[in-house]
Amino acid sequence: MTGAGVAGQSDQSTGSVDPLLHLLRILPFSFLRPPRLRLKLPSFTLPSAMTVYSLVLLTYFMVVSGIVYDVIVEPPGIGSTQDRLTGAVRPVVFLPGRVNGQYIIEGLSSGFMFVVGGLGIVLLDLAMDKNRAKSVKASYASAGIAFVVLSYVMSMLFVGIKIPGYLR
Repeated sequence: MTGAGVAGQSDQSTGSVDPLLHLLRILPFSFLRPPRLRLKLPSFTLPSAMTVYSLVLLTYFMVVSGIVYDVIVEPPGIGSTQDRLTGAVRPVVFLPGRVNGQYIIEGLSSGFMFVVGGLGIVLLDLAMDKNRAKSVKASYASAGIAFVVLSYVMSMLFVGIKIPGYLR
């Protein structure tokens, strides 16, 4: 089949011999006019870098804290255990022995330590800027190292509480 034959078929399928169809196509549009609207397109400004950073940090905190787990499973905020000798009930923040379970406070405290470690890495990156004064660079570097070390030590402490006998 040639190209002219294909074009002829498409003209036949869209064209019709029915005069009523031609009237319905032309008649309503002969006296209807689209309105003249003076609509302004909305202008969006980009958020500042600090706003984006804050949203990313908040999202990171929620993900590593296990917010999705807390919403689905609905664990208690804090647990309790009874002392064998005195019979007194003590609060427990970490759910010992269960790696795949957590209390709400446990997830939030672990997530906070991860965020502190991430902030320490950001401070270490800021300390590498060549346009800053040496005293500011030293402050950023020392705070960054302190944040990373604190985050690591506390996270290892949390793991030791969570899994007894793991870090021996």
